[in-house]
Amino acid sequence: MFKITLPDGSVREVAPGTTPADIAAAIGPGLAKAAMAARVDGEVRDIMRPFEGDAQLALITSKDEADALELVRHDYAHILAEAVQSLFPGTQITFGPSTDDGFYYDFAPKDRPFTEDDLPAIEAEMRRIIAADQPLIREVWSREDLIARWRAQGETFKAEWAAELPDDEELTVYRAGKGEDAWLDMCRGPHLASTGKVAADAFKLTRVSGAYWRGDQKNAMLSRIYGTGWLNRKQLDAHLHRLEEAAKRDHRKLGQEMDLFHLQAEAHGSVFWHPNGFVIWRQLEAYMRRAIDAAGYQEVKTPQVMDARQWEASGHWGKYRENMFVIPDEVPNTDDDGPIVSNDADWMALKPMNCPAHVLIFRQGIKSYRDLPMRLYENGCCHRNEPHGALHGLMRVRQFTQDDAHIFCRQDQIVAEVRAFCELADRIYRDFGFTYSIKLALRPEKRFGTEEMWDLAETELRNAVVEAGLATPEYGWEELPGEGAFYAPKLEWHLTDAIGRTWQVGTIQSDRVLPERLDASYVGEDGERHRPIMLHRAVFGSYERFIGILIEHFAGRLPVWLAPTQAVVATIVSDADGYAREVEAKLKAAGIRTDADLRNEKINYKVREHSLAKVPHLLVVGKREAEEGTVAVRTLGREGQRMMTLDEAIAMLTEEATPPDLR
Repeated sequence: MFKITLPDGSVREVAPGTTPADIAAAIGPGLAKAAMAARVDGEVRDIMRPFEGDAQLALITSKDEADALELVRHDYAHILAEAVQSLFPGTQITFGPSTDDGFYYDFAPKDRPFTEDDLPAIEAEMRRIIAADQPLIREVWSREDLIARWRAQGETFKAEWAAELPDDEELTVYRAGKGEDAWLDMCRGPHLASTGKVAADAFKLTRVSGAYWRGDQKNAMLSRIYGTGWLNRKQLDAHLHRLEEAAKRDHRKLGQEMDLFHLQAEAHGSVFWHPNGFVIWRQLEAYMRRAIDAAGYQEVKTPQVMDARQWEASGHWGKYRENMFVIPDEVPNTDDDGPIVSNDADWMALKPMNCPAHVLIFRQGIKSYRDLPMRLYENGCCHRNEPHGALHGLMRVRQFTQDDAHIFCRQDQIVAEVRAFCELADRIYRDFGFTYSIKLALRPEKRFGTEEMWDLAETELRNAVVEAGLATPEYGWEELPGEGAFYAPKLEWHLTDAIGRTWQVGTIQSDRVLPERLDASYVGEDGERHRPIMLHRAVFGSYERFIGILIEHFAGRLPVWLAPTQAVVATIVSDADGYAREVEAKLKAAGIRTDADLRNEKINYKVREHSLAKVPHLLVVGKREAEEGTVAVRTLGREGQRMMTLDEAIAMLTEEATPPDLR
């Protein structure tokens, strides 16, 4: 008999062959119906998989939403693959994982790539498979039998993958249905008990794209079909509504409508900022400078290009070389086909980050323990060689500017410095109207430094958040194993926007590796050389991405202090042109970014146009307003208009145009 321990500490003795489903049924019919899978000794398993010995058991239901969603999305991916092979015989299958909001599957079509026109028929076939409620049966196969099966079926991709899996790995197959007509896929699992356990009305196929086999552009091109999958129709509808709302807020669309920026092929991944967009940039830059000046930082500027030997010493050359733009130090001669690079030329690289350069500034001159902490800040322009397919508007670019700083401090100063940064980040994010959660990303599998070093760094970050009062459920405190940088653990700030999406933005990392590799030191109170600890930190992350997030968060309706044009004075009749010029001049004198619209157009046309451009306030003037010294104020997103004296309007606009840290 096996002893199965339940979460409440009770123990049930069961015979070999018993499954978690049997225990759920023994507890009660409600649980038997609700149980989707089982966590056996911490591992998520099929609910129909028999116990193999004594075990700790927790049953997974829809209340365990993270586990439940991953399970159903994995099932939807398999059902998608079965549907495609049913409709398009000869299609080869490859991989089909769950994702953050759905699933996808990669196929090698027999005749032609799939298109979005194929999706309705595939969805209908998926619903037929769900309605058939086919059992999903886990089987263990020998490598030889499995490879032979795939080759016999013409599944060359699956055969290749099966042949390359580690010798000691158990190869499992899931069979959908029974008999010779059953559909098979190689998969680690787990899966639900049958195809009917997912909701037929809680998924939708969303798009089709190309993808390379195993992510390598040298390999075959495949067709990838994406879908979104949920536990019920209500969740699906809510997600589709979010997608619809996100499309309206897309910063690329709004950026064009508001004339903020553009991107083009001649500079892949680099942004052309228009005057309107650069106003936002300058306001953010000025805001951040005030914040860092008050917090005791010193601003610096470092070179764009540095010798490869510096990047080798820092460790970035070995870890990050493929993402760096590299150039020869000299091009000694040319021929008709272009420059010839000497084999013995030194190599230089555009900086992908600012940290090594800040260490070089710290190393200039002898530093004493009394000089610490030293906080160096830079609006540092960096370049990273991101793949073309990964580029996305302002959110992922090749050239970007970080609000980057590095704090060099003694070990006894770390907790206080991290806590001060937590408080600084809190003030800044609240000024922009964001709520956030904090995560602690712990040591990755491949890393520099000793275990003792990582133990200490992780503990210091954890203690600082506790002291700041932020390690609580209110702030979404969570620890993320394996998610740290190769040189340091890090705290991450995940912002929540107006439609519930999260964005990882700010970070602070506690690094003992780089000061060691680049030989940074200070003279301690004992007269000996000591290594400083280096805290890498940013609040915006990058100006480009933060501006993109702000545009989408506010749906283009930026706070008045950030808006490129804060007010437009629009005339109803040409008789009011002179007064409109007078109003414009007084607003500008008060520091309000103002334009005048004196065109011979109807006022409703002007209102629509400036609303599309997301101008916060429209001051309408006609003959009566000119005679009375008033303005009719129309505010974006607000019905009707308010009559004000010009002085009242200037006072209102001046208050709203004042950055939050100066109010």
